[in-house]
Amino acid sequence: MDGRTGRRPRKVATPTQRALVLLTRREHSRRELVRKLVARGLDAAEVDAAVENLAQAGWQDDVRFAQSLLRSRAGSGYGPVRVRAELQTHGLGEETVAQAFEAFEGSWEDIAADLVQRRFGADIATNPVQRRKAADLLYRRGFPADCVSAAIRRRTSD
Repeated sequence: MDGRTGRRPRKVATPTQRALVLLTRREHSRRELVRKLVARGLDAAEVDAAVENLAQAGWQDDVRFAQSLLRSRAGSGYGPVRVRAELQTHGLGEETVAQAFEAFEGSWEDIAADLVQRRFGADIATNPVQRRKAADLLYRRGFPADCVSAAIRRRTSD
């Protein structure tokens, strides 16, 4: 027992234990997990081995992380161009990103149209300035041109 605080001294957590703490909070890409653990002062070789073991045991999975991030960003109104770019910043390969997009069951056009409806409401049908602002928003959010025009058309015809 520690005489000053009356507590037992803490055991030093292993890289595997620290990685599991992070993974229980949310999914992490392999690269992100390694970066966080090394930044906390753990040995890079030990971290690599721990993350590899966790991946083999199914605790860490880049495809699952990509699918989770894709669903989250799509639910927040971001388009496929933006989501793909963000996934690549997490160190995910093109094959992993493609698997996540193949498993995605949403409609990018529906997501874009819903975002336009939430932000602009009925104004968009009669106001060309609002239509332009809606299109600009969708482009900034990472929707491709065909999806933008379809979403604007849907909202003006309602």
